[in-house]
Amino acid sequence: MTTKWMVYAKKGDFDGIAQEFHISPVTARVMRNREIREQEEIRKYLYGTRKDLYSPYMLKDIEKAADILREKTDQGRRIRIVGDYDIDGVCATYLLFQALKRIGAKADYEIPDRIKDGYGINEQIIEAAAGDGVDTILTCDNGISAVAQMERAKELGMTVIITDHHDIAAEDGKDILPRADAIVNPKQRDCAYPWKEICGTVVAYKLIQVLYERYHIPVREWEDMIEFAAIATVGDVMRLQDENRILVKEGLNRMPDTKSLGLRKLVEKNNLDIRHLSAFHIGFVIGPCLNAGGRLQTAKTALELLLCQDEEEADRLAEELKELNDQRKDMTSKGAEEAIAQVEEHYMGDKVLVAYLPQCHESLAGIIAGRLRERYHKPSFVLTKGESGVKGSGRSIESYHMFEALVEVKELLTKFGGHPMAAGLSLPEENVESFRRALNEKAMLTEEDFIPKIWIDVAMPMEYVSEPLIRELEMLEPFGQGNEKPQFAQKGIHIRSARVLGKNRNAVKLSMVTPKGASVDGILFTEGDAFMEEMGSCRDMDVIYYPGINEYNGNRTIQMVIKEYRFCRNHAG
Repeated sequence: MTTKWMVYAKKGDFDGIAQEFHISPVTARVMRNREIREQEEIRKYLYGTRKDLYSPYMLKDIEKAADILREKTDQGRRIRIVGDYDIDGVCATYLLFQALKRIGAKADYEIPDRIKDGYGINEQIIEAAAGDGVDTILTCDNGISAVAQMERAKELGMTVIITDHHDIAAEDGKDILPRADAIVNPKQRDCAYPWKEICGTVVAYKLIQVLYERYHIPVREWEDMIEFAAIATVGDVMRLQDENRILVKEGLNRMPDTKSLGLRKLVEKNNLDIRHLSAFHIGFVIGPCLNAGGRLQTAKTALELLLCQDEEEADRLAEELKELNDQRKDMTSKGAEEAIAQVEEHYMGDKVLVAYLPQCHESLAGIIAGRLRERYHKPSFVLTKGESGVKGSGRSIESYHMFEALVEVKELLTKFGGHPMAAGLSLPEENVESFRRALNEKAMLTEEDFIPKIWIDVAMPMEYVSEPLIRELEMLEPFGQGNEKPQFAQKGIHIRSARVLGKNRNAVKLSMVTPKGASVDGILFTEGDAFMEEMGSCRDMDVIYYPGINEYNGNRTIQMVIKEYRFCRNHAG
């Protein structure tokens, strides 16, 4: 795929910042590219700790929620936590259940079934709770849009506490909120919380902080939960900026000492080292395992694992989740192949891709849509056959507002929701083709929109790279959504030699020379034989890279990880 390489050109006093914070101008420039400008922001970004987390008391209704929970606990009333089936909902339910048990509450939990119940709390869950003699419903990672459902809970005489982080619908400049005794959600208009981008687990984590203070429980016990705030933040793809970045950094630091047997077992089953976990491991290994139960069976398996205190049982549950995730990966690959074949046979000329896979498991539609979007850099929808009609998920590109696009074709849909970059929908099967055509007729996209942009932080000669600079760049971790790994670039690199490595021949070891004559080692992870064929007799290329350290047989050498390349054919020979 053709890509457009762009260099950030944001201005700043990089030398001044470098001097003040004892860092290199390169690091100062990378931070500026992440919109970190003010002195206090820079300090928090480089050196922030738990002391820099915002006070939970800034969250609207948090004290009210804690007081209600204390009162209900003291009265011996039954409290039911209602979570969600994804990693954020599971972690939030786990933390709240642990906390309520710790204060002596009569608490249990319910997690909706993805296929049977759909997202969030429904009337059946509320009526079942009333039938079980539950006095108080406590939601986490859902509930903010459950207006009719909470009306039913109030009709049944229940107390309702909502903790959530999702966007709030509005009308005439006012939030549309469910009837509840307390609502803790930073997205409320009149909530003074300064960082609105926390996940549902972090909202729950903040509520526990206030609750534990009410009961004079040592702060250490609350701090011991931080790794789950970190896992949910990464797993729910929240922006790794501001408070989120501190939470993830602190959580990763505490992982080696986690008291969670289930988490240890899951790390072990995936052959990871708990002492060296990164945000990447959470996002692409641990997170998908915790999500796999909710996708293919029940999210309660993941919750049982986290709650488990028995070594043998924890081992069994961790193995089950790992196997479910492996199964999910196989199903995803098969679905992606089918979707790609469909697109290439029928829809290559479309601006908006719509693939209909009736047999595909509906929980995989969003992942497969993401694969299509990555492959073609076009907005992509994947539709599957549900119990009552067709369901689907979409993933978008920057120049296409997916939610607004669905509003334009809403007469074809039964239900839909989402935001600029992703959406979910359902529609009658007979509308599938009309939906595809209508989206394409209304899409105002140009060929330019289908060319992915790759952003370069600094055009930096490789000679500038040193071990101290590499260590300094590590201070910018954890990397992820909103705090992407820096990318550097250099033109006119000469390849002295290249050889394919690995049993799958999926890496290329490069011996390179810079335009100034410096020798540099490089590694490129790609289909090795295809790269060698593409290279042919050409020996010069422009590269986007990230510097790292290669440790082999006790030797440490600087090695450039090549992220993107393009051959300079005019220099071939």
